[in-house]
Amino acid sequence: MGGVKDKNCELVAKRWALALMELAQEDDNISKEDILDDLREIAQTIDSSEELSNVINNPSVSTEEKQVVLCKLFQNSIMPIVYNFLFVLNLRKRVGIVSDIAIEFEKELNRIKNIAHINVVSAIELNDERKEDIKTKIAEKLNKDIVVEWGVDEDIIAGLIFKIDELVIDNSIKHKLEDLSKEIIKG
Repeated sequence: MGGVKDKNCELVAKRWALALMELAQEDDNISKEDILDDLREIAQTIDSSEELSNVINNPSVSTEEKQVVLCKLFQNSIMPIVYNFLFVLNLRKRVGIVSDIAIEFEKELNRIKNIAHINVVSAIELNDERKEDIKTKIAEKLNKDIVVEWGVDEDIIAGLIFKIDELVIDNSIKHKLEDLSKEIIKG
């Protein structure tokens, strides 16, 4: 899937994602996870074909022609709510940001479900017991269910780096040495 290109695109994608979430919440029988899967399928299909991507993102291809292509590809493979949403995106010339909408929809779904995605980077591979201990403490601190992506970066020497959304908490020895070095230079 393509990533969010800039803040303006992110805001537009967020508005569309929130509108779709609002529609989905009107019907308790609609699975928000299935909607997310459909959005990802659309984005992956478009992103995986250069020819399709060129058609969708080409302003000289008419909305009607794009609709015919989208209909053939998705009408019978995605939920009606997502198909109708895709139809409106096409009318508004926004199909090109469907992968960004999927990202924003997932963020909103996680917010509703009180789930936080966190990256934890350590200098060495942590054993399962240590990972579970860290995960439990973070979940208690944030008062959320969390999904942790673990990473290793030997350059941090020791300690941990936590990335929670846009927030980075760097508790590594490397970071502390850099701070100490700055203080010495100032001093």
